[in-house]
Amino acid sequence: MTVGIVMLVHTALDRAEQAARHWASAGCPVVIHVDKMVDRKRYQGFVRALSDLDHIKFSKRYRCEWGTWGLVAASQAASEMILSEFRDVRHVYLASGSCLPLRPVEDLITYLDARPTTDFIESATTADVPWTMGGLDEERFTLRFPFSWKRQRALFDFAVDFQRRFRLHRKMPNALVPHMGSQWWCLTRQTLTAILQDPERHVYDGYFKYVWIPDESYFQTLARLYSTNIESRSLTLSKFDFQGKPHIFYDDHLQLLRRSDCFVARKIWPYADRLYEAFLTDPAGAMKQTEPNPGKIDRIFAKAVDRRTRGRAGLYMQSRFPNEDWENGLTATQYSLFQGFTELFEDFETWLHKTTGARVHGHLFAPNKVYFAEGQTSINGALSDSPKLRDYNAKRFLTNLIWNTRGERQCFQFGPADNQDINWMLAKDPNAQISVISGAWALPLFRSNRDFLDIRKAAANLQKIESDFLDVMRSPHTKARVRIWTMAEFVEAPMEPLQTILDEIGPARDRRLTEAPKMVNLHGFGQFLQNLKNQGMHPYLMGDFPVTQGLDTRAEPVRRPYLVK
Repeated sequence: MTVGIVMLVHTALDRAEQAARHWASAGCPVVIHVDKMVDRKRYQGFVRALSDLDHIKFSKRYRCEWGTWGLVAASQAASEMILSEFRDVRHVYLASGSCLPLRPVEDLITYLDARPTTDFIESATTADVPWTMGGLDEERFTLRFPFSWKRQRALFDFAVDFQRRFRLHRKMPNALVPHMGSQWWCLTRQTLTAILQDPERHVYDGYFKYVWIPDESYFQTLARLYSTNIESRSLTLSKFDFQGKPHIFYDDHLQLLRRSDCFVARKIWPYADRLYEAFLTDPAGAMKQTEPNPGKIDRIFAKAVDRRTRGRAGLYMQSRFPNEDWENGLTATQYSLFQGFTELFEDFETWLHKTTGARVHGHLFAPNKVYFAEGQTSINGALSDSPKLRDYNAKRFLTNLIWNTRGERQCFQFGPADNQDINWMLAKDPNAQISVISGAWALPLFRSNRDFLDIRKAAANLQKIESDFLDVMRSPHTKARVRIWTMAEFVEAPMEPLQTILDEIGPARDRRLTEAPKMVNLHGFGQFLQNLKNQGMHPYLMGDFPVTQGLDTRAEPVRRPYLVK
């Protein structure tokens, strides 16, 4: 007894010829079905190429289109021929022209000889399969699908909607329980004969002819009626991506395929010369007497699907630019934003760089220029200091900057005069550390010596912008680490908040911070805020800043001690 091979061939006839000869050289009879969409000239050339082998036959041709009955009809016709022409066939193995034997055929024959009554066919109820796509799991059996999903999509969708609307459902014949699974099976002669010679076959065929993707359910359902011993798994390694499309194996998958220990793999790229040479001409190198275990490489495929669907954290590519909230992390690594610090402290950027070792930029989103650290005009990733280029997509400018400077902590300044398009992105980014001294934007106005009317208008506008920014930062949807101080409370005790910020940016310090950066001169600032109030503008973001704050920084004269006798 031996194994018979049914091959469904659609394209790459030269590779199909190689595979057929490989099967035949091991003594396996082969029946080939060639898709009727292959033109007659190519088909006849293919037949002539294999005419020197007596135990390779060609079955009646059907038009095979994805998701239609033709694939089942082709499998039926080829299976009937192999069972009638070759009486010594005990198992029939269904393969495609793009399948490639990974282990010597003798391995497969020996394996099946040890399991003479076992049917290998993936067969699970619709409730148990995770791979159904498009919401058509049970409905693929209760509705009719007379139109091609690929060629007649509009008619396909119309027919589905029409049947749903008018509740035109049908029942499974003879109370069959629908099962689904991979179309690549290996059935015993007994089970396959029972399916093909069933007196009710015309009923089942008539029903499954209008099931969607019947090649994944016809044999999988009927095998449950007749098989005495089903192993619900396929001996063919066939992996699918998240869209239900088969993974294609290339030359660089050679070692991966060897590790699977599977007998056959699908789907092989027709130009993968290295794979065909390794597996079809080097049987000794592939010889492994072990149980097929595709689960050994499932982890790799799971990572591939995850990488394709989610990408790398913080990386945006033109090939997979995501929908809102589909990205795998808004940015690649942690960074810090400071608002109000450069206004309150002199040379704050230099001090922060020396203290933490981080790269400290100025206002990256200033209206007139991108202020990179150390006055650079461009930075990693060819990011320019041009505000026009930056503002074309401010969010992606920031994600690119963080991605291209991975390994070095980035810090930058921000304020209400800057581009505010990134506010919600900052708030939703868990990598963002945001520190805000609210109201510090008033200090440059205080020192500007402009007309007070202009100052009042500018202050009102900046305060409104910062207020909106703070509302976003306090949103329940915020995932960033946000700390907000009013200017009044920060000035009163600056050391503790500075220490907290520095501890989060870098590794734990050996000693606590003993010296803060030099604060700007606040002499007269309290009166400036009072003047704004007197002019009708209420500066509330600074906190309860006293009018006398900083009015007189001169120390009182020290009295000379004297002795009382």
